[in-house]
Amino acid sequence: MLLWCAIAIAVPTSDWKQVIRDTPYTFSKGASHNLAELRSWVLLSNGYCESPDRHVFFDQRGRFLTWMDNEDTGIETQEKLNRIRLQLHRNNKVNRWIEGSVSTVGYPFALSCDQPWVDIRGAIARVKGTAPESKVWGTWDGVKAGTESNPISLEALVKLMYQHRSSKLAEPIDTLSLRLFIGQLIIESGAKKNVRSSQNALGMLQLKPEVLNDCGIEKRFYQHRMAQVDCAVRLYVMIKRNLQPVFLSVFGHLDKKKQQALFDILLVQSYHSGIGAMTKLLTDIDMGKAARYFAEHEQEFSAEDIATGMIFHNLGRQPWGWESLYYVLDIMIVSKSISAHKK
Repeated sequence: MLLWCAIAIAVPTSDWKQVIRDTPYTFSKGASHNLAELRSWVLLSNGYCESPDRHVFFDQRGRFLTWMDNEDTGIETQEKLNRIRLQLHRNNKVNRWIEGSVSTVGYPFALSCDQPWVDIRGAIARVKGTAPESKVWGTWDGVKAGTESNPISLEALVKLMYQHRSSKLAEPIDTLSLRLFIGQLIIESGAKKNVRSSQNALGMLQLKPEVLNDCGIEKRFYQHRMAQVDCAVRLYVMIKRNLQPVFLSVFGHLDKKKQQALFDILLVQSYHSGIGAMTKLLTDIDMGKAARYFAEHEQEFSAEDIATGMIFHNLGRQPWGWESLYYVLDIMIVSKSISAHKK
């Protein structure tokens, strides 16, 4: 994935994990909103992240605590981070503080505003076809999208292929909105075609070669935009088929509106983390503790808080890292920005 920003200090230790383990499940109420606000500052370079040379601090509820300007060197910046952590503790803003370094995560948690690989506005311009030479055309599976002389926006091309593939399936993806799908491809690749991740995921929807092969797509078309959409929609069908019975065994008692909202979030999360990891998050003896708590006390939490809480309380347990926590939050932020762009 291209758009992930890291916690200011990236290598986890038992100390920061203990903060997570000690956090009461009740602290997840409102955490999704709190974290989404921080992430929007980072992704959109606004709020306290209007300058990239800053860090923002937050607690185990995801609440913003303060911000700081970076120093001239990494070492000096780390020293300042720790001084502020200590001061926040002394001022009773947090109940503990943990010193961080270039190789250990500290607490309160700190998020860097400097994300040079993040360009949400540029990606939206590519999707909308307003960036120079960003309009596209192509054919796939009998579908013709624009022409070389009259290209269309990437958004229109994706919509055309998304609806075509969905209409051909016995089990259409009726739970995943096109708006979220487009937000996802921005988070996955910045809406760029010829992208390869360090994990060998390819194209604008970051699909593994084995997945593309399972979709019957020849190697020369692996990064074809319409082929990517085609394969991603079919992948979602498989994820939905496997996730639904497990999900209903835990959250089947929720009212239909909240149940649908939570399922949609976990469906998108499963695209990123894998259906096996999501199954463990819902049912494992240890990892599933959070899910069981939220299922029992679901009236106290929104669907977004439940999904965020399930991951937050398992941070540091494979494969759940900070990027997993932010994944769907970022997609929703981008989706809202796309809608605002239309207006």
